[in-house]
Amino acid sequence: MKILKITVVAALVMVALSLASCTGKKFQVSGVISDAPDSLLLFENMSLNGPVVVDSVRLGADGSFSFEGEAPTAPEFYRLRIARQIINVAVDSTEHVTVKASYPTMTGSYEVEGSTECSKIRELALMQLNLQAQLNAVVQNPNVSYEKEADSVRTILEVYKYKVKNDYIFKEPWRAYAYFALFQTITLGQQVGLIFDPQSKKEDVQAYAAVATSWDTYHPGSERGTNLHNIAIEGMKNVRILQAEQNQTIDASKINSSGVIEVALPDRNGKTCKLTSLKGKVVLLDFHLFASKGSTERIMHMRDLYNKYHAQGFEIYQVSLDPDEHFWKESVAALPWVCVRDANSTGSVYLTQYNVQSLPTFFTIDRNNVLQKRDAQIKDLDAEIKGLLAK
Repeated sequence: MKILKITVVAALVMVALSLASCTGKKFQVSGVISDAPDSLLLFENMSLNGPVVVDSVRLGADGSFSFEGEAPTAPEFYRLRIARQIINVAVDSTEHVTVKASYPTMTGSYEVEGSTECSKIRELALMQLNLQAQLNAVVQNPNVSYEKEADSVRTILEVYKYKVKNDYIFKEPWRAYAYFALFQTITLGQQVGLIFDPQSKKEDVQAYAAVATSWDTYHPGSERGTNLHNIAIEGMKNVRILQAEQNQTIDASKINSSGVIEVALPDRNGKTCKLTSLKGKVVLLDFHLFASKGSTERIMHMRDLYNKYHAQGFEIYQVSLDPDEHFWKESVAALPWVCVRDANSTGSVYLTQYNVQSLPTFFTIDRNNVLQKRDAQIKDLDAEIKGLLAK
């Protein structure tokens, strides 16, 4: 099993970003941490250079505290800390977040109110603690062989990642808790590593890309979004290099008797549309993100091709991987071709089956439903379509 090796400081750097510009409005984090009289409670912002102390208070007998700060223009992370006990807090506007905990168990047992983001982060934090306990039990068991230990660790991690991807990342990728989930860490031996690998594991890189795309749309120009975008782009490059070295192609076992891998997804009205139902037409199978840069220009080019060749038997079957369904429906409302969407976003099984390494990507399919070429093999798409129509 390969785990991305990082130092504790590096992990914090990846999680956090600098304070957003001032808006004149305030957010507040207050509450009670009992059983910690005279303890120093730090309120830290997770900046690009690691945690930065914003404020602190020496707790009294009642354990009450209150911190406030400038409301950020994009979601921001903070944390409450006494020694090694930490509570993570996400702020995206003018929330009043209330925290209740007891020292020295505040990390694993605290209550939070006033913020859905913070409630979700609490769920993730508790899941992470449970994950670490499971891994420790395996690694520290003297009766488990090295080979079995590696398999067990791998299985535990995959189960965890599957749940987090589906319940927290792909579900609402524009949220602060989705971003937080990407940068959770574990400790194996003496090494700290990210649970999700943004460098070489394709399925994990897709999760980073999904959140990056959403942040580009919902929080354009934010430092956190830009940081994540760059991580995702670098990860996709690494994955393409690795797969090129392995000379991976589309899995022939997935191709059905008609010559293509079936795609069956709902259109904007909820009707399931099958790719194979277009047999008899020359089809451009397109995997697309409407929220991506350059989407408008690309759609205009596709409309030109559609207008030019549709009457001769040309059709477009466009698969959107946009995580925001409402945004997608608005984007495709005026498009005349088949537009479907995979709610799994960049975690779509079809991306794996078609070996899609980057978005957008397209394939041509002839009238007999036989897959012909992918975009990298086509120099002139207009001529390619014309040639397939002539057959």
